[in-house]
Amino acid sequence: MTEIEIGRSKRARPTYSLDDIAIVPSRRTRDPELVSVAWRIDAYTFDTPVLAAPMDSVVSPQTAIEIGRLGGLGVLDLDGLWTRYDDPQPMLDEIASLPAKDVTPRLQQIYAEPIREELIKQRIAEIRAGGVTVAAALSPARTAQYAKAVVDAGVDLFVIRGTTVSAEHVSADQGREPLNLKQFIYELDVPVVVGGCATYQGALHLMRTGAAGVLVGFGGGAAHTTRDVLGVRVPMASAIADVAAARRDYLDESGGRYVHVIADGGVGRSGDLPKAIACGADAVMVGSPLARAAEAPGQGYHWGIEATHPELPRGERVHLGTVGSLQQILHGPSSSPDGTMNLVGALRRAMATTGYSDLKEFQRIEIVVSGS
Repeated sequence: MTEIEIGRSKRARPTYSLDDIAIVPSRRTRDPELVSVAWRIDAYTFDTPVLAAPMDSVVSPQTAIEIGRLGGLGVLDLDGLWTRYDDPQPMLDEIASLPAKDVTPRLQQIYAEPIREELIKQRIAEIRAGGVTVAAALSPARTAQYAKAVVDAGVDLFVIRGTTVSAEHVSADQGREPLNLKQFIYELDVPVVVGGCATYQGALHLMRTGAAGVLVGFGGGAAHTTRDVLGVRVPMASAIADVAAARRDYLDESGGRYVHVIADGGVGRSGDLPKAIACGADAVMVGSPLARAAEAPGQGYHWGIEATHPELPRGERVHLGTVGSLQQILHGPSSSPDGTMNLVGALRRAMATTGYSDLKEFQRIEIVVSGS
């Protein structure tokens, strides 16, 4: 692997973001109607490979239902407002109206309200009543505490999502057992998606825990400030390709067990979806594109749970505005040429333009580095 010298005592390898790469057309094209963008993980099949990120500005029980009806998967954040307040709407209204200087301190106060198990069960029941696949997320710090309540409530897919997740977390609290993901996942009766990770070795360790899928990403979202606060970031094109290599090697190591790679971060416009899949992703988790929906709880604003940390917030509220309905953003028709609408249509057309008929085939497409 090529490395460059950044000083006499340190070498580093070049890495690439999704903005740095482009897809190369092949010798064949096909009609978009002949392209399948369906995605299957464990026992669940979806018409589109799009997951809505577990962020309060994006997913409520109602938007999770609507996204499910539109062929995607909405993941509800069980660390968020929906499990802290009987009616989060006044909090959402306040967050959308706050002056910029007051946002972070007020977010810290609002999210200091404790999580309630009865609300976990209630929210999952609300989504299940909508007749769609139920997915919900917890942070690694709260997974052991609330996992039983989540599974008992009838979740279909359990997501463990943090800025970075390791196979075993070491706690400073000597009285608390660290979360051993391999043991934890083995004892659960539902498929688990876990992440983020951004390296080959980190992904391989997560795959060995028995996870059905891994999330690839580290501080790459529109509302993250992780790079500024911690100095940590891995460009997504390189991260996805590294984790896809881990998937390939784990497939051989395990005797045929396939673990799905889900790009989580850096997917802000429709053209980023095909590029993420071209790098090796099976599906994409998006936040900011869906935060622009008229139905989004954030009312045109977007923030993540990292922005609410009581000691070291690593996110901010950003204003994205509203461009259309969830239907228009996912499936069109689009009235904008900037890639904010008809995400799935753009993916389908990119695949058709380059001659590929399904997502697995499309992962083999040639890409080039186009950045300066």
